[in-house]
Amino acid sequence: MADKEVTVYIVDVGKSMGKVHQGRSKSDLDWAMTYVWDKITSIVAMERKTTFQAVIGLKTNNTSNELSSDESFHNIAVLQDFEALSLGDLKRLRHSMVPSDTDRGDAISAVVLAIQLISKKCKKLKFLRKIVLVTNGKGYMDGDDIADITDKLADDDIDLTVLGVDFDDIEFGFKEDSKPSRKAENEALLKDLCERCDGHFGTLAEAIGELGMPRMKPTRPVASFKECLVLGEPEDYDTAMVIEVERYPRTSVRKPPTASSYVQRDTVTGHDSGESSTTLQPDSDGDIPMSSSNNLSAVRQARKYEVVDETGIGGKREVPFEDLSKGYEYGRTAVHISESDMALKNLETRARLEIVGFIPFENYDQYMGLNKTNIIIARKGNTKAAMAVSSLAHALEEVESFAVARLVMKADKPPILVLLAPLIEADYECLVDVELPFAEDVRSYKFPPLDKVITVSGKILKEHRNLPDQTLMDAMSDYVDHMDLLTLNKDDEGNPEEYLCLTDAFSPILHRVEQAIRFRSINPTEPIPPPPEILTRYSKPPSKLIDASKPYLDKLIAASNVKKVPPRSQSRRQRPQASPVSGLDLNSIMPGTPQLSVDPANPIPSFYRMLDQTHDPDGIKKAATQMGAIIEDKIRKSFGDGSYPQAIELLHSLRNNMVDMEAPGLWNDWAKTFKAKVLGGQLDGDHKEFWWLMKKERLGLYEGKHSEVTEEEAKGFLSKNS
Repeated sequence: MADKEVTVYIVDVGKSMGKVHQGRSKSDLDWAMTYVWDKITSIVAMERKTTFQAVIGLKTNNTSNELSSDESFHNIAVLQDFEALSLGDLKRLRHSMVPSDTDRGDAISAVVLAIQLISKKCKKLKFLRKIVLVTNGKGYMDGDDIADITDKLADDDIDLTVLGVDFDDIEFGFKEDSKPSRKAENEALLKDLCERCDGHFGTLAEAIGELGMPRMKPTRPVASFKECLVLGEPEDYDTAMVIEVERYPRTSVRKPPTASSYVQRDTVTGHDSGESSTTLQPDSDGDIPMSSSNNLSAVRQARKYEVVDETGIGGKREVPFEDLSKGYEYGRTAVHISESDMALKNLETRARLEIVGFIPFENYDQYMGLNKTNIIIARKGNTKAAMAVSSLAHALEEVESFAVARLVMKADKPPILVLLAPLIEADYECLVDVELPFAEDVRSYKFPPLDKVITVSGKILKEHRNLPDQTLMDAMSDYVDHMDLLTLNKDDEGNPEEYLCLTDAFSPILHRVEQAIRFRSINPTEPIPPPPEILTRYSKPPSKLIDASKPYLDKLIAASNVKKVPPRSQSRRQRPQASPVSGLDLNSIMPGTPQLSVDPANPIPSFYRMLDQTHDPDGIKKAATQMGAIIEDKIRKSFGDGSYPQAIELLHSLRNNMVDMEAPGLWNDWAKTFKAKVLGGQLDGDHKEFWWLMKKERLGLYEGKHSEVTEEEAKGFLSKNS
């Protein structure tokens, strides 16, 4: 279970915090809240019920705290008491974080108040206790009781962090010019307090600069397998090896947060303010849960099943889920499988990890590993099993071999093959497993070799126009050598240091989404700031490496004779017309006008030629009409399904050309009529099988650019058989 944690944020909201310094575009308070909001929203996003946060306002206009009877605690207000914050609490706090009209208020007294809040909340229970003070160091501070405060912080094991606006920090490289004497004295006082209680003292600029560093979410180990590792047959032989082990994830893809569906509700009438295709999710009392802060209601999706029924409303009839049967697609039909038959596909297995053999290191190809990896350790508290796992790991390491094992996670579950590799570290020893593919999972493709050309007669050519010569090979080798990341950086001693370290390669999409969510929860309308540099660092080669390798890249371009390809035309209307090499105008030489028609004997080339000679919408419509008539004639005169493949090819040509000619409406209108003819038997016979081929080839309505068809209409066109 995660440790319980309490944190008190003391934020200076004095009048002086509303000013702008050091050339920043934000006031000191808004700049300081960048750090505070990031920390608070990070905890809120974790949704931990064991983490509590409180916020104290320093130098506020009013006084609101338990110690207000003492004058030293005036102008200090508890803005948020300890609780798990919600989005509504964040929005309320956001309106409270504005500069006040006074600079009166003692930061040391605010620390005492924070200690009081923590003591009241935690009592003698085990908590991680933190106080974060953010201030500009201006105003009066009473340091007479520093020794007593230090002792209390140490006794309660409270971690104190003081972050100052424009505080001096020699190590960070910042020193404020013309610092007021009162602020310098307060800085020294706060620094002495932190040193006495082993706290943290620093300038706010450094803390904000580190906010872009992605936070690694701690994960609690959860065993996915607690059974026996077996070698041999323990039921038949006493010499078989049986080790009680546990299996934990080692590497697993962490995915970004996913969006959920919500419905906005009217606060007065309770009716939806917008349409929704989902239904509201009631609570245990049958009421619709609503958020008091943003008036949103969670939704759940509803699904219904319908079949074609001419007697039903709209030609359909709803079928209960209980009446559905399962089946498998077999060709163009479905084979019904009863519940009793469904049990046949389940193997009778028992949960265990059984070693089936061993292979040398060199016989395993790295690409054979599937998905995530796991570690296998001995059962906790079982010293005999720990010794056995250690012995097996050392034995595999000594003979330089892997173990291949059959893993069944739970009884009656399908087995998988895993590879067991030894992992021996200074503080622990274990086995690492990765799933292996079955024979059906391997995709074996044969591609032509890159270093030779094999002719049809079987002759092997080492020199060919498609093969690189030695000059090109040398140029490529030099370019690759000068793009080496392993020697780009240097350590303190001048030795080469790796540039791309996997421990610093963070997932851009994961942390970018999380940062955007945190920012938007506090700033509903402001534009989301750009991603931090650390997330985009490896999205392009280092500039220093590009500059160093530029001469070798130029040599490579010259050796490989690279030429720029002209941009491809987006529309047939912009395609240049072909002209004879002689430059003669054939239309003026040849008598009469060219015959514009699609030849049924050679439809596709003549269709292309007709479109090339057409420059008006009527001509395009005429060509499409003629091609459509030819397609219908192919279906009408087809012997069985003999002409179906050719008709499908003509359909592709018609659809693609209408899209290229920016006239998808011609295709959509014709396709609707053609579908009705095919399914209605108007093409001299039952050609519903041809409609099945159209659905397979996705020859439906076009819903892209220049089309009035929506995505829902396009999907419904292919899904409905009427």
